[in-house]
Amino acid sequence: MQTSTKIDNNKGRIMLNGNFTFESHREFKQATTAALETPGLTELEMDFSAVDYMDSAALGMLLLLNERANGRKVTLVNCRGTVKAVLEIANFGKIFEIK
Repeated sequence: MQTSTKIDNNKGRIMLNGNFTFESHREFKQATTAALETPGLTELEMDFSAVDYMDSAALGMLLLLNERANGRKVTLVNCRGTVKAVLEIANFGKIFEIK
């Protein structure tokens, strides 16, 4: 998986590209840590438009991201297909805003 990040004012957006699996751990943590270290950041969007598959390790990484966000809003956007189904089954709509 590859990531790219955009920061605009107090809102960050991380675009994920590829399968979101355990092998993506290092890339995901580097991208999210860099975004969360941005001064004044209040919201972080994770863009899943280019992700076709995610595994249970990806769910764990999202939970850890939510903890590291320290109250800042984390939104999951452009979830579709299998990714959307996995998030729904795991009840992630109770933890994150999913658009």
